[in-house]
Amino acid sequence: MIKKFGEFGSKKRKTCPFVSAGVKKIDYKDIDTLSRFITERGKILPRRITGVSYRYQKLLCNAIKRARHMAHLPFVAEE
Repeated sequence: MIKKFGEFGSKKRKTCPFVSAGVKKIDYKDIDTLSRFITERGKILPRRITGVSYRYQKLLCNAIKRARHMAHLPFVAEE
């Protein structure tokens, strides 16, 4: 039996939450938004998991790193 391409495993593409919300800039002081995109250990989640577009992933990474330096977010989780 021959399987056709896309018959199994075809998934719906994730849409960027920032594009759908119409966000122009990502603020480093918005901790609630930034904490959705980091793990409990403090790592930044990749694009393939979150569905964020390339442009907003770059802005998101810079905002998270800036928030870490300003002590809004921890660098690592407390054990």
